[in-house]
Amino acid sequence: MNFRILKNSITKGRITLPLDPAGIVASPEIESLGAELKRMIHANFGRSFHIREVDTGSCGACESEIIACSNPMYDIQRFGIDFVASPRHADALLITGPVSKNMKLALKKTYEAMPGPKFVISLGDCAKGGGLFKDSYYTCGGVENVLPVTLHIPGCPPSPLVIMRTLLAFLHEGVVK
Repeated sequence: MNFRILKNSITKGRITLPLDPAGIVASPEIESLGAELKRMIHANFGRSFHIREVDTGSCGACESEIIACSNPMYDIQRFGIDFVASPRHADALLITGPVSKNMKLALKKTYEAMPGPKFVISLGDCAKGGGLFKDSYYTCGGVENVLPVTLHIPGCPPSPLVIMRTLLAFLHEGVVK
């Protein structure tokens, strides 16, 4: 088995290129937004802000942007935002996509499993009003038709910077306390 991997490596050559650390330059906007986010999260929670993400039927574009928030360029975890696997550990529920009828019950159960206070964040245009699928027989429309939405992050899909800016504005409003 190891011989086959070695043979493949020799035959194909190097496929990946090393990452140049000098090529990753953190944007001053990311750093200033991040520092303010960290300060506001600590002021509101005294610890990290824990988010449970649920895809209720999206195309995947919003999830790609959420994943990008965790890449080396943004790395929002260093600013105090953690994505958690269990709603029991979450401060907020982040929902993407229109709510498909198959996901409606699961979404409600996820919400019920969260400790209070409960914050529901809809991310992307489809989560807001159903987007392209709003009149589909297969969806319940936007998240607000199923759960009380505290915050909406607009865009199709919203970029990591828009996500960071909107979360910061939400924290500045003092809604969390």
